[in-house]
Amino acid sequence: MMGQQDKRQDKRDSKKPFNKKRPANEFEQKIIDLARVTRVMAGGKRMRFRACVALGDRKGQVGWGLAKGADVALAVAKAVNQAKKKMLRVKLVKNTIPHQIEVKYKAVKILLKPATEGKGIIAGGPVRTILELAGVTNVYGKVLGNSSNKINNVQAAFKALSSLKYPQEDGVEKVVIEEIEEPIETDFDEQERLEKEQAQLLKKAGIDENNLKSSKLVK
Repeated sequence: MMGQQDKRQDKRDSKKPFNKKRPANEFEQKIIDLARVTRVMAGGKRMRFRACVALGDRKGQVGWGLAKGADVALAVAKAVNQAKKKMLRVKLVKNTIPHQIEVKYKAVKILLKPATEGKGIIAGGPVRTILELAGVTNVYGKVLGNSSNKINNVQAAFKALSSLKYPQEDGVEKVVIEEIEEPIETDFDEQERLEKEQAQLLKKAGIDENNLKSSKLVK
């Protein structure tokens, strides 16, 4: 009897402890814009959510995605997938950009200037978010114009970063766009936060969330 108990104890001791920690995600994501959009159809209005998400590793890789979904969590997941498929690799020179650049995208004009060490990111709005996720620690940024469209600001920032040129002995190195396929892990804390934001958007629009769910089930 004692021998059986000893064997059971040895088996328990030989088992490896269960690791509850999930592997850390390589890319950091930030929601730039979240909005409720509607589309008029034959049967009435169809409501969806639109999410603009930026993704980066703070080491020179950055991307962005824009997607719509039936709820906020689905829209964000689709936008993250889009961002991972069109990552932009940017090379930094002394933690800043190699030269000054000014680009125009639709009604947005953006100016980026290299800064000395210790200046930090002197920019605001979506441009600051993109530069932070790209890993640029010292840079001057300014949006010229009266456009407050966050999505256009993001596209102007990516156009500026993709237009940077890097001197080399044999010519000019171009910025490379890479496709990165990675499975998306379910973050329950993030999902709960997105559900709260979705409820706030519905409350702001004067729509009862329970009625919305029941109408979806009927369809």
